Amino acid sequence: MPLLIVVVGIILLLILIMALKLNTFISLLIVSFVVALMLGMPLENIVKTVETGLGGTLGHLALIFGLGAMLGKLIADSGGAQRIAMTLVNKFGEKRIQWAVVVASFIIGIALFFEVGLVLLIPIVFAIARELKVSVLFLGIPMATALSVTHGFLPPHPGPTVIAGEYGANIGEVLLYGFIIAIPTVIIAGPLFTKLARKLVPDSFTRVGNIASLGEQKTFKIEDTPGFGISVFTAMLPVILMAIATIISLMQKTMNFHEGHFIKIVEFIGDASTAMIISLLVAVYTMGIRRNIPMQNIMDSCSTAIANIGMMLLIIGGGGAFKQVLIDGGVGDYVAKLFEGSSMSPILLAWLIAAILRISLGSATVAALTTAGLVIPLLGQTDVNLALVVLATGAGSLIASHVNDAGFWMFKEYFNLSMKETFATWTLLETIISVCGLVFVLFISLFV
Repeated sequence: MPLLIVVVGIILLLILIMALKLNTFISLLIVSFVVALMLGMPLENIVKTVETGLGGTLGHLALIFGLGAMLGKLIADSGGAQRIAMTLVNKFGEKRIQWAVVVASFIIGIALFFEVGLVLLIPIVFAIARELKVSVLFLGIPMATALSVTHGFLPPHPGPTVIAGEYGANIGEVLLYGFIIAIPTVIIAGPLFTKLARKLVPDSFTRVGNIASLGEQKTFKIEDTPGFGISVFTAMLPVILMAIATIISLMQKTMNFHEGHFIKIVEFIGDASTAMIISLLVAVYTMGIRRNIPMQNIMDSCSTAIANIGMMLLIIGGGGAFKQVLIDGGVGDYVAKLFEGSSMSPILLAWLIAAILRISLGSATVAALTTAGLVIPLLGQTDVNLALVVLATGAGSLIASHVNDAGFWMFKEYFNLSMKETFATWTLLETIISVCGLVFVLFISLFV
């Protein structure tokens, strides 16, 4: 019965969002209340459960998410992202242009959320394609791959960050293993998959893209942008701080160092929230003050970034409320009993549930959060590495993006593709990322 109720809840969510065109946040709240009632939760507990789920999820994520949005906006508004992209294009040269786009998108993708990175990089990709007389899709697939992989696997992006918080995983370990998984996945789903896509839908590579909807783009003269080194350093700083803290922490555990003040200071600086605050302050200086940009302009960029993510935060909070209803309503425990004594790996189960929910719901973040509600009770029965469960959930939540996902339509419209061509490029690309992610997670699980 509990799983049947979850299915009914998901169908209701699809009807509210797709048929009635209701806002995703409002839809998630309605479904949370309806599912709670159907599960027979005491009336006096339902509102408390929804508030706990919403507050608990946002309490962990809002600080990282908000600071990350501001950091990315400062790098974009200063021309730092354009400097990174154009410098790499010049360094790699025309023959290796795809690899230049991959590396640039990967670096920029760490600092910017998927949709923001897409909107920022697409005009740059179009300009490069026009100049070199190559297909926009030839560069667009590697770009979208790098952005999607960073979005699915690497903190401080909302998906892996919030799932790490829900599972109680070490966010530094998620970052470290995420990098190990992300690099080969980007290579397979980016430049290598482009060759296959060219054979599957050759006509799509002759299309002239359409970015009129993006409006007039802010372009910079290269001499007016921050230096390449400082732009990369600023974009990568949160990752560098978290990675250093994780490596030192792992060394301390394996070599049995005494956990003195130094280790505690390193762990404090490497905490995701602290790393983001430090990185934002560095960006205010490197991308603003150092370049004589008035503080008012710098703060305007920060304010705009926060305004742009307000609804996304509420949607994530709504997903957290639904997740909490599944836990408090006993669905998670039911799933745990169902798989008691089962030999199925929690890694595989998390990927499978996330994949089914992603195909059903469209939103990768909502799919990942709902998966957490079903998988958390299972984790107490196993000694599986929690960071790998986070990455498996993230991989599953990326699979088979189709008509119920905003990313599908963005990719289709910007690259001027037919429905068939979008399925053969974007949907297949996301599926390859998801499957590669799972395979590499299972491989790493053999050693950790």
